[in-house]
Amino acid sequence: MKTPILNIAKVVRSKNSGPFELTMDIIFKDKASFDLVKAKQAVNKEVVAKAYSIPVSAIRNVIYFDPAWAVKITMDRPMPSGVPGETDVYGAQQHAPLLKLVFDL
Repeated sequence: MKTPILNIAKVVRSKNSGPFELTMDIIFKDKASFDLVKAKQAVNKEVVAKAYSIPVSAIRNVIYFDPAWAVKITMDRPMPSGVPGETDVYGAQQHAPLLKLVFDL
């Protein structure tokens, strides 16, 4: 069954993880949804890299965090925070590509 991320996640957000990395969090609405996504490894480096149109090597970590029913993704920033031309110094607007994810659950 095709399941959009917005049907099973209550929070999808991004933030800086230092000047050279971004962290995205996906927090699920319930344990059952989290457990299913985790069991299928539906969020992984390849899925995230494809969503952002970047190489898999730019994805540093995808960690499933059971106590929060969450997935934490750390990736390289396309440009360092605060340099001329960079448009999101806090990294708070970088989660948008994740909102389009659809899982085959």
